Amino acid sequence: MAPLRSLVSAALLFLSAANAHFLLLNPPSLEGTDVDEDKEPNAPCGADTPDLSKDNATDFHVGGDFISVQLAHPQANYMFRATLDSTASGNWTQLFPIVKQSGLGAFCEPVVTAPESWVGKKGIIGVACDAPDGVLYQCAVVNFVSGSNTAGSACKNASSVTGSFTTDASLSPLVGNGTTSSGSGSSTASSTSSASPSASKNAGSALARSEFPIGSVLVATVMVLAGTALL
Repeated sequence: MAPLRSLVSAALLFLSAANAHFLLLNPPSLEGTDVDEDKEPNAPCGADTPDLSKDNATDFHVGGDFISVQLAHPQANYMFRATLDSTASGNWTQLFPIVKQSGLGAFCEPVVTAPESWVGKKGIIGVACDAPDGVLYQCAVVNFVSGSNTAGSACKNASSVTGSFTTDASLSPLVGNGTTSSGSGSSTASSTSSASPSASKNAGSALARSEFPIGSVLVATVMVLAGTALL
């Protein structure tokens, strides 16, 4: 029965994603899996407004933790960012170079870091997704803790999914006090990233680890070369 339950759970998750443009799975979205797709374009967090005094928070390890999403489009670009601003209205820090997902389904980055100075503080992880129908937003409330989290089997890509570094003119402004984007639709991908130096260092660290879930030797090789170029 266990395989059947797993299959049913996967099917339900896929249907949830089909009713939303994308889902933030880890850290858990403020909206859970019942995302209001009509409000996903609402910056900075879709349908929900974070409340650090009330929202349940999960631990996010500043030395490296995983961010996973579920995509209902054939392709999209992501910016992973975070803030200590209790209203999520600004002071956004980019945590990882902009990445492109190609293929429907689950996508995961296993080693996303945050500033060491954030340990012991509560904040918000935000994912901005530049999809064919515009820029979409989801957020999670987290406790920033020390150390790193080895995700293992919890962090994996769907069999048809690949990832690569890219640039995105709609996502790049969403750092600092940038909360919204004037652009719509995914930009043309390039082989380099517009990420900050700290985010670029984060990419090199992630790519050096063997568990980076990339789906093919060819794509992994391209990502390693891109990470080297960023350092």
